[in-house]
Amino acid sequence: MKAKARELAPFLSVLILIATLFSIVFCKMEVRRMGYSVLKLSREERQMRDREREQIIMLAKMTRPERLQSVAQNRLTFKKPESGQIIQMTEQGIALRQ
Repeated sequence: MKAKARELAPFLSVLILIATLFSIVFCKMEVRRMGYSVLKLSREERQMRDREREQIIMLAKMTRPERLQSVAQNRLTFKKPESGQIIQMTEQGIALRQ
């Protein structure tokens, strides 16, 4: 029995060594793969932040008072209120008094 164990000892040690090396290689490949995944997600996050920043800037440009006043006067034909003019809200609509 001991003779068989002595004969198998070199084979088992080589087998353990090969299994350990394969495990190390597999772990390094997984670390590299995870690194690429993190890099891809960080790029996507940066793109989303840039897109959000652009949308906030666009919203600020579209809702600035000068632009709203221009759209109201040109497209919706609203007039600038004059001094002394009273705007009264009623159930039927808006009534203007001068």
